[in-house]
Amino acid sequence: MDAIVHAEWDRLRTVVLHRPGIEMFFGLLEPYASLYDRAFSQTGALTEHLRLEDILRHEFGVKVILVKDAIKTAADTDPKVREKLVDAARTSLTFTGDQKEVALAWTEFEKNVGVFDPEHFITILLLQPAIRFRVGNGVRNIDLTFTEHQPLSNLYFMRDQQAVTDRGIILGRMAKPQRTREPAVTRLLWDIMGVPISHETAGPGIFEGGDFMPMKTFALIGMGDRTNWAGVEQLLSSGIGFDEVGVVSQPAYPTVKGTVPDAMADMHLDTYFNVASSGVVVGSARLMRQAKLEIFYRNGDTYYKEKGNISLYSFIREKGFDVIDITMLEQMAYAPNFLCIRDGTILSVEVDRTVKKVIATLAVKAELDPGRYGALHAKTLKEYSILKREGQFFPHKKEVYQHGLDAYPIVIEDLTGGFGAAHCMTCVLNRN
Repeated sequence: MDAIVHAEWDRLRTVVLHRPGIEMFFGLLEPYASLYDRAFSQTGALTEHLRLEDILRHEFGVKVILVKDAIKTAADTDPKVREKLVDAARTSLTFTGDQKEVALAWTEFEKNVGVFDPEHFITILLLQPAIRFRVGNGVRNIDLTFTEHQPLSNLYFMRDQQAVTDRGIILGRMAKPQRTREPAVTRLLWDIMGVPISHETAGPGIFEGGDFMPMKTFALIGMGDRTNWAGVEQLLSSGIGFDEVGVVSQPAYPTVKGTVPDAMADMHLDTYFNVASSGVVVGSARLMRQAKLEIFYRNGDTYYKEKGNISLYSFIREKGFDVIDITMLEQMAYAPNFLCIRDGTILSVEVDRTVKKVIATLAVKAELDPGRYGALHAKTLKEYSILKREGQFFPHKKEVYQHGLDAYPIVIEDLTGGFGAAHCMTCVLNRN
């Protein structure tokens, strides 16, 4: 299977999703440390994800591939795939403590490899369990301690482990330790599916797919908290063939006080900027004006920098795109994180169903640290009052209709609690 994408607005054909499971439970035990935005209902999130799958399949005719289903089916039918899955699980499992029990545990694991089904080994990959044995007197007097080390609670954000470019899949290298193991899972999937990887990001490079935006004749790459210059350099040298590339530096988030920026609020390019059609983008104009951009042009097999220090807003306007501006509150409620289905049709968040939870989360931050978040909280309250009075929550804005966009809003109040929406949750394999 080929994995090629030239432009965000080309017709969506195939996406890969990960339906969240037990790993999300462990993420919800400590949402902040798990990179989640807030606590939410796991049952609600699963219900919303099933709805997302159904809409993509039946409303838009998109082929949807689920990570676990694809791996399980292949492992059930191909002994070589099953062996790869078992090998991956073996490296993700740890036994410690009483040496005799550790040896017995490994013996039992190897003896029972043929007994366990693929789901067993996939769960090991998702949780990376460590089991410690402490033996007391008597028969089977064993105190067991189970630890899940960095469970992949963010795996359902399938955009970030890789980017699909005009030359194929670029495997990423994640910035946060909570997500470091995710590309190994998707690498296994691409291997099973026979999808070639054109480049794998190597250290010290960091690159995440939410920072890549293909635009037909040019591409944009975000650089900041989740993608560094070393990762961008690798993408330029090995991963893309666009004649022109704009490298966008992550802007500091407005009204957040203090010397350390809140990098989560606009962590990826697709959290404050997205493409709705071949002539329209949606984003926070304020953040786009603050985001500085350097332009690189292809010369044979290399890129050279032509100019820099212009704003993303100016650059995209010079390219002939109209900008639908959104408020900071709408940006925080994942308005730009929609999924373009085809030129002018988007699957978006029903923002008015999400903003109250965003405001409530921000209110807690402002109460704990008023000097840092008080001004932002006050601004969002003001914006909420205006949006409510005018009935202009995205995507139900007059500019959306004026530009001829067809917006399909979906309620995903719980799923967005993980810090992302439809764009973040989908790995687009093919557009044409």
